[in-house]
Amino acid sequence: MGLMFMNYAIISDIHSNLEAFERTLFEIDRMGVDRIVCLGDIVGYGASPNECLDIVRERQLTSVIGNHDMVACGRGEPFNFNPIARDAALWTRNELTEENRDFLFSLPHQRQIEDFLIVHGAISDPDLYIFSSSEASIEFNLMVKAKTCFFGHTHVKVYYVYSHGRAEVFTDDEVELTGENLYLVNPGSVGQPRDRDPRASFLIYQHDEKTIKFFRLEYDILTAQEKIIAAGLDNRLAYRLSMGM
Repeated sequence: MGLMFMNYAIISDIHSNLEAFERTLFEIDRMGVDRIVCLGDIVGYGASPNECLDIVRERQLTSVIGNHDMVACGRGEPFNFNPIARDAALWTRNELTEENRDFLFSLPHQRQIEDFLIVHGAISDPDLYIFSSSEASIEFNLMVKAKTCFFGHTHVKVYYVYSHGRAEVFTDDEVELTGENLYLVNPGSVGQPRDRDPRASFLIYQHDEKTIKFFRLEYDILTAQEKIIAAGLDNRLAYRLSMGM
């Protein structure tokens, strides 16, 4: 029997942004959670893929694979990526150490942890984006063994609640999981937020109290931008960090 009633930090979409990742981990460590869970896209876009993966491996963070991770490790090709994302993913593939490539290759698309599920995009399809209540409704129908599912991919902090046959969307900073409701929860992105707030985003799930709280953190964006430019990656990848988009 596994440990029950742990407190979890849920992070997603680090995207090779070491500065945002280290700042987030510092805060999580200060909070004293039991376990850190990552929803994928550890790499892609940013200039520090090996450094981020080294941390994930050393700290044994529980993770699933994201679409950028898939391309970086050679499990997929960037056929549906825009040119900027494609070039960054292929650059990352070339940069990865063998150990980090193998680690990414070994990650599953989804995991069940205690009574909740973690995925990157959606339960039905790891590449699918959940942007609306109607899209969330389809996923709720697949939640057989879990009442809560954490997902990433959109880089937008949000949560959906399914109650009495209807899915609704919310953006509150705190959630209380109640009754027979089902929940789809996105912590936002650590390394590349896209909700026009450039601060790193993550959440804490207090399993015993059945509460979720979202957090935002300032980090050293300038250094992350300088590394992207120095690596020869598209300057727009650096610019967007300060815009939160």
